[in-house]
Amino acid sequence: MTGNGSPSGGSVLDSNMSFCGRAEAGFRIERAGGEGMHTNVDHHDAELLLRLYDLRREEKLRRAREWFMLTFRAQNMEEFDRVCPPGSEENAYYRMVTSYWAMAASIVNHGLIQEQFFFENNSEFWAVFEKIKAVAAAMRERLKNPHMYEHLEKLAQRYEQWLEERAPGSLDIRRRQMSAMGRPHEPESK
Repeated sequence: MTGNGSPSGGSVLDSNMSFCGRAEAGFRIERAGGEGMHTNVDHHDAELLLRLYDLRREEKLRRAREWFMLTFRAQNMEEFDRVCPPGSEENAYYRMVTSYWAMAASIVNHGLIQEQFFFENNSEFWAVFEKIKAVAAAMRERLKNPHMYEHLEKLAQRYEQWLEERAPGSLDIRRRQMSAMGRPHEPESK
């Protein structure tokens, strides 16, 4: 606690009783769905974004992310169970990657990092949700948790809208690139 009663230098509670960590706590906008988002990027955003980046550099998470992006493919729960059987390293990798990005998405969705600033510096969360989209509903049903991946899905949807406004057509290219990842190289036809 600092001398002003806040948990850390400059952190304050906003009108929703949420720590916003900013002197400009009153300058918040409401997003559809009720989450607040601060409008100005400041050093707190940069510090938190750099901390998230630093966590991604942890060796096991780095290996998990590489496996996930290059190898993970499942269009249904049968394929998921085959690729990520319970107790396997692949299952642990899957859980590490999806829980990391779900946590990061929750941080953004709660307004702790300014959303556009996050979007300008990250897209991996979108690729992660894109890869799990086919199994997300079945996974929610299996685990009886309708909120599983909820933050990640909402953030990915807003990212798609944001990117489509800034760079129309780029998502289609990214989807084609992701689809081609991990496939054996096919010789060009003459």
